[in-house]
Amino acid sequence: MSPAHRPLTANSTVGAWLDDPDGAALLAGLVAPADVSSLAPARSLPLQQLVAMSNGQLPQAAVDDLVVRANGGVMPAESDDAPTGFVERVTPGRFTGKTVIVTGAGGGIGRATASRLAREGARVVAVDVAPRGLEALVADLPDADIVTVTGDITKADDVAAIVEAAGARIDGLANIAGVTDDMAPLHETTDAVWQRVMRINVDGMFLLTRAVLPAMLEAGSGSVVNISSEAGLRGSAAGAAYTTSKHAVIGLTKSSAFMYAQTGIRVNAIAPGGVATGIPTTFASEFGSARLQPGLGILPGVATAVQLAASITFLLSDDATNLNGAILPSDGGWSVQ
Repeated sequence: MSPAHRPLTANSTVGAWLDDPDGAALLAGLVAPADVSSLAPARSLPLQQLVAMSNGQLPQAAVDDLVVRANGGVMPAESDDAPTGFVERVTPGRFTGKTVIVTGAGGGIGRATASRLAREGARVVAVDVAPRGLEALVADLPDADIVTVTGDITKADDVAAIVEAAGARIDGLANIAGVTDDMAPLHETTDAVWQRVMRINVDGMFLLTRAVLPAMLEAGSGSVVNISSEAGLRGSAAGAAYTTSKHAVIGLTKSSAFMYAQTGIRVNAIAPGGVATGIPTTFASEFGSARLQPGLGILPGVATAVQLAASITFLLSDDATNLNGAILPSDGGWSVQ
């Protein structure tokens, strides 16, 4: 790399690495035998993000080694390693005095959303099936008002515990917990995959939202944000189970937005595209892979969980006062292709 350029670091975007001849050659060696063009959807992300996206396949040591090799055997000074791309800008006090429930708060989009809400003054009821991520969230924000609930949103007792932890007033609910499928078409979708995806993505959302609504109706206000997907807008983004579940989320969102429009309650949905959360995409079907992979190869850039949190917290906030029943594609432009 020419000394006239800024050093390539872990916080340089994948695009910056690909546009640099030496950086591109190093990346090609890193992803071999895969074609380096497979990294194109991640152009806007810091190289560091590939560690989380790889689900353990790309160790931190490999990225550190790449940075050293790109800089003549020297690790750049920390001052030269400023993050690039989207920078989160917290709005102090935006949620002061409000209680917001966030499901899936132990990792990915849920954790990023819970963190931003807490840093903007909310009392956050952070929910997840596993305690480790919730413990890490609290440890990261020791001065924040975070109540953790380890529970399964598909179980009535756990839903009751979540509502009890929130208290009498519930100002917001972010239904983020969800699972993917195995990209199988209908004729290859197993009972187990169908039931698990529908149970968590649809039934759990239904049960918790139903339980939260009485408090919002009593207060005469509230904001619910559901997580759908690009798979809720089209048939070419995932398998039969996940696609069906995310279309159902949009149906539930629109019905609820209409039903409660005159009560002060707003219900909206986010439709993310590709997001770097570390959740692996599994193609269990050759039939499904052959149909889906060509389209997935021309997607716009992958977003970070922090970027999705920005969209979600906007819809939860009073800034979205006139939005009800909106399905917001937070997808980098996928929905216009």
